[in-house]
Amino acid sequence: MLAGGVGCRWGVAAASTPKALLPGAGRPFLFPQLDLLKRHGAVLVVLSIGYLGDQIRDAVGDGANFGLDVRYSEDGPAPIGTAGAIRKAAPLLGQRFLVLYGDSYLRIDYADVNRAALRSGLPALMTVLRNEGRWDTSNVDYADNRVLRYDKQSPDQAMAYIDYGLSVITQEALDCTDPAVADLSDVFSSLSERGLLAGYQASERFYEIGTPAALAETSAFLSAEGN
Repeated sequence: MLAGGVGCRWGVAAASTPKALLPGAGRPFLFPQLDLLKRHGAVLVVLSIGYLGDQIRDAVGDGANFGLDVRYSEDGPAPIGTAGAIRKAAPLLGQRFLVLYGDSYLRIDYADVNRAALRSGLPALMTVLRNEGRWDTSNVDYADNRVLRYDKQSPDQAMAYIDYGLSVITQEALDCTDPAVADLSDVFSSLSERGLLAGYQASERFYEIGTPAALAETSAFLSAEGN
C-alpha cells in the first residue's frame, strides 16, 4: 500500500497529519482499509511510508490489532515517486504482489483480481472501472481483459474507463521498465503500449480521500456501512 504522499490538495490539514490517518467515519482512514483487506484474506501488508510516516507506524504498529502482519518500507527524505517506492519495498515483496493506494477504499474481490493476473500470463494487471467521466477523468482504453492504452497525463475523449487503483505487479514488470521511471502511471503506460498490461473490470465505484469533499463523501459511506 502506497501511503507516502504529502497530500498537497489538503493544504494545512495535511501539514501535521499524513493523509492516510485523516479521520473517516470517526477513525483514521487507514483503519477501515486494513479491515477490508483482512476480510478479503490478506495476511501480510507492506506499508510504503514517507511524509510523516512515523505517525502511521505508531498508529498501526505491527498490525496485530487488525489481524495482519504489517511491515514498513520508508521512501527516505527525498521524493522517489510511486514506482520508486515499490522498488524500494522490493525486498519485502514476493515475485507477484498487489498494489493499492493509501487514500482509496476499493470494494472488489482481491483474490479474484490476483487469479485473473495469474491467468493472463502477463507481467502486470490493472483494475479498471467503466467511468465515462463520472468520478474523474477517464484515462483507459480497455477491452477483452486487456488495457489497450493508459494515459494519465493526456487522456482523450474516446477513453471510457478509469484506473481503479488496484493492480497486480510482478518483479518482471519492474525489470522490463527503465529504472529511471519514477511514477507508476508511466510504468503502466509503457506496459500497455507493449501489450503487456492485463485488465480486470471492477463493478463497484471507488471511494477516496484526495480532497476534503471526497473525504466527506467517503466518511458518509463508511458510516452507513458500519465501518
